[in-house]
Amino acid sequence: MNKEEFIKEIEKLNINYNEEKLDKLDIYYKYLMEYNSHTNLTSITEEKEVYLKHFYDSLTITKVVNLNMITSLLDIGTGAGFPGIVLKIFYPHLEIVLLDSNNKKTKFLTQLIELIELSDVKVVNERSEEYIIGRRESFDLVTSRAVANLQTLSELSLPFVKLGGLFIPLKGATTSELKASEYAIIKLGGKIDKIITFLLPIENSKRTLIKVKKIMITKTEYPRSFDKILKKPLENN
Repeated sequence: MNKEEFIKEIEKLNINYNEEKLDKLDIYYKYLMEYNSHTNLTSITEEKEVYLKHFYDSLTITKVVNLNMITSLLDIGTGAGFPGIVLKIFYPHLEIVLLDSNNKKTKFLTQLIELIELSDVKVVNERSEEYIIGRRESFDLVTSRAVANLQTLSELSLPFVKLGGLFIPLKGATTSELKASEYAIIKLGGKIDKIITFLLPIENSKRTLIKVKKIMITKTEYPRSFDKILKKPLENN
């Protein structure tokens, strides 16, 4: 996906753009490659691939949520800033927390934010189970991309979501994953509101967006420690 194709595709998503936003994206790509030369952030390095599989893919969340109506966003396991930084560039009003337990990645994000002059973005180097303390039900939207299976991710994410707010993971093909996660989502106070599948343009790889609405307060016993989440997933035994 070259830059012209990227612009055509985000126009189809009704995303507003200008030269400043596109310039920030260009700086993002160049700095990502510079940093990636000595610290592994992504295996995708060709510019056309980054624009498709990282930048455009991050923006597809707009297929299921109007980000103009969202104020606070938590991106769990943000890595090199996908989708959080990309969403911030195109929706500058968002107040975003980028959460990742990898210090090398959060260091990159801190430097990138300063480089492209983004405000109201907080980078946190912690695990979700630690960061949740004092922050339960405090975000309008929690998202995550390519981090963990949906069952695990739901327990790490839903406790952060405000009542009436949303949890939207960005996934690939998820048929079996979705079925295994239904009980956990309900147990954690969520309800699946919408599931859409689509193909990324050009390469036609499958993507899935799961829109989960928070309808009940999550019990304070969740999230459990990560070891317990892995050893004993929330299942309807």
